[in-house]
Amino acid sequence: MTETKEKGKWGAGIFSVLQRVGRAFMLPIALLPIAGLLLGIGASLTNPAMLEAYNLTSIMGEGTFLYSLFTLLASVGTVIFDNLPLLFAMGVALGMAENEKATATLSAAIAFFVMHKTINALLEITGKLSDGSMQEGTIANVVGINSLQMGVFGGIIVGLGVAYLNNRFYKIRLPNVISFFGGTRFVPIISTAVYILVGVLMFFVWPYIQMGIYALGDLVLKSGYAGTFIYGFIERILIPFGLHHVFYLPFWQTGLGGSALIDGVMVYGAQNIFFAELASSATEVFSVSATRFMSGKFPLMIFGLPGAALAMYTCADTPKKKAAGGLLLSAALTSMLTGITEPIEFTFLFVAPLLYVIHSLFAGLAYMLMHLLEVGVGMTFSGGIIDLLLFGVIQGNSKTNWIMVPLVGIGYFIVYFFLFRFLILKRNYATPGREVGDGEVKLYTRADYNEKRQAKSTNTAPSDTSKIILEGLGGKENIITLDNCATRLRVSVKNPELVSESLLKQSGAAGVIKKGTGIQVIYGPQVSVIKSELEDYMNTL
Repeated sequence: MTETKEKGKWGAGIFSVLQRVGRAFMLPIALLPIAGLLLGIGASLTNPAMLEAYNLTSIMGEGTFLYSLFTLLASVGTVIFDNLPLLFAMGVALGMAENEKATATLSAAIAFFVMHKTINALLEITGKLSDGSMQEGTIANVVGINSLQMGVFGGIIVGLGVAYLNNRFYKIRLPNVISFFGGTRFVPIISTAVYILVGVLMFFVWPYIQMGIYALGDLVLKSGYAGTFIYGFIERILIPFGLHHVFYLPFWQTGLGGSALIDGVMVYGAQNIFFAELASSATEVFSVSATRFMSGKFPLMIFGLPGAALAMYTCADTPKKKAAGGLLLSAALTSMLTGITEPIEFTFLFVAPLLYVIHSLFAGLAYMLMHLLEVGVGMTFSGGIIDLLLFGVIQGNSKTNWIMVPLVGIGYFIVYFFLFRFLILKRNYATPGREVGDGEVKLYTRADYNEKRQAKSTNTAPSDTSKIILEGLGGKENIITLDNCATRLRVSVKNPELVSESLLKQSGAAGVIKKGTGIQVIYGPQVSVIKSELEDYMNTL
């Protein structure tokens, strides 16, 4: 019995850490939409083939003001993608640090430079930079340093390690003679020393890890349509646990997602390949082997989930249809435009887990169909209409085959509508506007309504809501870390037994996920405001 409890604690601990890692990933990932927007607009509107196709060469061709402007935008977008490893190092350290986050972030930048410069020095000392003994693609230019091609993995290694050092040493007391270097000043010092050693270790170990990553990536690519289906299913099924970022990021940003030689440069990672092709004037067709990890979201977000929302609306009781319709219309538009799907997904996740499993299977099928139909549309972060227009329609059907997205999407809308409507009525699921079968569903449905009302009402002061949230989390002293992703408040607590789900739902939460000391409170897109108000309230106590 004791052994079982220990295993449970261990599993809960791992979940809590992975949840925090996923949350930390959101910080640099949040940069991708603006970077992709700049690169997409800039690269598209300076592409000679596109300008000729739309007869825009005279007003937007090379030498014009608009051409210079869009070239500038493309350059700004490119610099963000080129330096994602450094941004991940800083972002992960910031997200994982429990205190003194500014110190952790600065220390991560220092450690990142130190690690790669150490690797560079060893490459030069051993002559491997010049003798051609390194495998092709092993060496890369990292923020101006010739180092090993570690991609965002290098940044993550730095971010996690520095966060640990920061949490461990930010309050260290040193002997009086060197006490000036204690406390937060010690963090960048110990980070520098440790990452010299890490750089030495990576010099010897990383080439073998890299070979393993490439081999695994090759296996994934050779798995064909079945592998694409499994990828899409796992990515969607992990969303309730907040671990999907941890899963898809290696495919997007490392050799796990494939490699391609573009304009003489070897590029690794599905998203990196797509945006390198986007920036290249030589691209005639986007690589489907890369976009297979992205394009499946479009029929799902733009068509499938709105179909599910319509099904829930038509199943609502007549007196409640107006209230349910407002909620579901807002959630459907959010999914279609931005690709943020949790408002809909969590609506049926908590009332009918079977629907979510079916939804995840359809997600895998969507990815597989886009792969099968050779759709080459990439994305930044979401999978909504904005990304489809920018990275599909504007690029031209000959390069992306984007027309298959709405054709498949219409089918998805119809299937989602009729299948979800049938299951809701057949199994009497308590979706918004229907009679509630048990207390948990009732609280969730009521919380959804309160969330919508809270967004439109100013009767309840933010401090009152923050007070309820804080009480629901067990008080200020029970909170270890507090952060948020796109739709969820993510909290690590000392004692999870002090967390009250009923209080949190009274504050407008659509749902609460508890796993060990990791707590996720689902509020929807306004969560960042809720988190800021909660922090302000806590600072007054």
